Amino acid sequence: MNEAQEAARKLFAGPCDFVWGATSAESLPPEKLNEIAFVGRSNAGKSSLVNALTGRKSLARVSQTPGATRQINFFNLADRLMLVDLPGYGFAKRSKTEADAWQEMIFSYLRRRARLRRVALLIDARRGVMDSDLQVMALLDQTAVSYGLVLTKADELKAGERAGALAKAAAEAARHTAALAEVQLTSALAGDGIAALRTHLAALAE
Repeated sequence: MNEAQEAARKLFAGPCDFVWGATSAESLPPEKLNEIAFVGRSNAGKSSLVNALTGRKSLARVSQTPGATRQINFFNLADRLMLVDLPGYGFAKRSKTEADAWQEMIFSYLRRRARLRRVALLIDARRGVMDSDLQVMALLDQTAVSYGLVLTKADELKAGERAGALAKAAAEAARHTAALAEVQLTSALAGDGIAALRTHLAALAE
């Protein structure tokens, strides 16, 4: 483990507390720290990834029901970084009115936050980039918010499928102006890629 990896491990092993839950764009908290937001489809595994990064089992709520996160949750990481868990999008069983309201809340957050340093856009590695993901990528491109694709659930891919999933995601990222070229492959269950993602995100801390 190199120096940067060790520093990232210590940061994410430090205090991490839920500090705010916003149910509308109007109820967002004041901006005090650099922010990293996690966004993805309702079944992309956002809460599981946040828990894996911080080494906790229940920091972010994990549910068997997609779309369980109904607000924007803010977690203060050692007074150096704010981790922001956004509601999932693309959940078909939700009413259209409710889905539209939640989507607008996500988009309002992405547009308004001056201290938003990075968006981790989570993609289920088994399914790849879907139409609803492309809509979010287009918005991020328009608002010039730097984002990186993070493939989740890598443990559910065969070893030979991982390179293909990474290549497809990287090819899509290359088409977008605000997307980082590097794509992260992770598994919250097996721990694959977690240390590398920690190191990548820790560089944005204060």
